[in-house]
Amino acid sequence: MKTVDLNDIEFIGSGLKRPECVHATKSGHLLTSDWRGGVTIIAPNGEIKSLLARDAGFELKPNGFCIKKDGSFLIAHLGDDAGGVFHLQLEGTLRPFLTEIEGDPLPPTNYIHIDYNDRVWITISTRQQPRALGYRPDVSDGYVILVDQGEARIVADNLGYTNECLVSPDRKTLLVNETFSRRLTKFNIGENGDLSNKQTITEFGPGTFPDGLIVDQDGGIWITSILSNRVIHVAPDGHQTIVLEDFDPEQLEIREQAFQTTGLGRSHLDTLPHARLRNISSLAFGGPGLKTAYLGCLLGDSIATFPSPVAGYPPVHWDLDGKIYFNTDHSS
Repeated sequence: MKTVDLNDIEFIGSGLKRPECVHATKSGHLLTSDWRGGVTIIAPNGEIKSLLARDAGFELKPNGFCIKKDGSFLIAHLGDDAGGVFHLQLEGTLRPFLTEIEGDPLPPTNYIHIDYNDRVWITISTRQQPRALGYRPDVSDGYVILVDQGEARIVADNLGYTNECLVSPDRKTLLVNETFSRRLTKFNIGENGDLSNKQTITEFGPGTFPDGLIVDQDGGIWITSILSNRVIHVAPDGHQTIVLEDFDPEQLEIREQAFQTTGLGRSHLDTLPHARLRNISSLAFGGPGLKTAYLGCLLGDSIATFPSPVAGYPPVHWDLDGKIYFNTDHSS
């Protein structure tokens, strides 16, 4: 697997607000989460518009989001004390989609994914309050929710800080990153959506904290790591190749030691001195032939991009025409 030189990195957009999650479409539009309460869209010509929730009644904090067939969004709300998933429509109306499970309010909610069968997968990283108490190798209280035909249920539990998840192209496997257990996990998906046969695809070593994941057309899985700014290619046999990384060794060691002594906190995640990449958290393939990689991040105000050595697999929303966002008066 070819590695990427930091000098090959370019940046798209400016003034973005915590673009943690990034998606690309066939039309060349990029969509990113917007900490102001919605989603920002970057057109191929560089024009930027934002679709923000109107009159929400609370401060919506989008982390992961997914795109519905009509162009509206389901947004994972990473609130300070409470979470949930909300439906943001094109005119800016925000409605609850899922705010509790089994009678309990949802904790801060990390990620959401719509699969090929129009089922919705939601990840809760931890039940700990505050969430920083879950930034530990000995805490495994994250879970996965499936919403199928309007019915929600927990289908996997006791995960080590559940982060991004993805249904495989053959629709038989759910891939899940466990950030602070430092492993990539897979489950078999039953016909009714039940998960079984939990297996570890690969485990990650010091300095790697898997966050985002995406697949390519050759069956490889691409992982982004916070703190070390790593992009890692995981082959079907589990072999890892670091494609890209950007960190200050001394600063990463400080964070690694804090993690090992259960002292990792927000101050470690919210600062990243001496790095060009700004705590990358997600990856999307797009562009001609799906051979351009785009990196979402926690601390930057733009999207890093580089030529990919392999083509990505088209996401469920790939054929959405992103021009719809620029043909409405409801964006800003």
